[in-house]
Amino acid sequence: MNQDKRHVIAKRIAQELEDGQVVNLGIGVPTLIPPYLDGKTVHLQTENGLLGMGPPPSERELDIDLINAGKEPVTYLKGSAFFNSADSFALIRGGHVDVAVLGILQVDMYGEMANWAVPNQPILGVGGAMDLVTGAKKVIAAATLFAKDGTSKLVKELTYKSSGDRRIELFVSDYAVFKFTDEGVKVVEILEDISIEELSEKVGFTLEYAHDYVRNR
Repeated sequence: MNQDKRHVIAKRIAQELEDGQVVNLGIGVPTLIPPYLDGKTVHLQTENGLLGMGPPPSERELDIDLINAGKEPVTYLKGSAFFNSADSFALIRGGHVDVAVLGILQVDMYGEMANWAVPNQPILGVGGAMDLVTGAKKVIAAATLFAKDGTSKLVKELTYKSSGDRRIELFVSDYAVFKFTDEGVKVVEILEDISIEELSEKVGFTLEYAHDYVRNR
């Protein structure tokens, strides 16, 4: 993935987060979000047992025992809480996470996502994906729109194993922001210099603007 594109996605998702929310950040692009929160009081949670996660550590702050669910080093903020995995998943399953930001492999045009298993590849385990898809009040997908082989991650129908039949709310990609409705996927905002017709051709099916569409910034 192009590093700049990853940060474009992270910065745009940070705009969706609000003061006071409990937010779970998945592995990959979601972990890039904290520096873009711009002073918002967002309580970051990681399912291995920390609420109040801070920004990535400096070399001086590095503690090899303090990591997130992706085994990346993190810091903690004043007032944070540590707990075991069972309590962490009780927090998630109990509906106490306001927003989960998750990486994806695919999402279909109605918002059903897949993010844990690739056909004919070793499966490491689903982790917290299914719990977060079910338990979080809002789910935002964070990923580049196209895989390394050029295939679209926004698809008519999933070909990878589903992470749950719940419809996610948003997919923030490097090309555009998409939301999911009963009528299918809608384009909320285009982030690249591309027309919706060109974007439709690249994705492989016709896209439509949402009523609250925002033109290129």
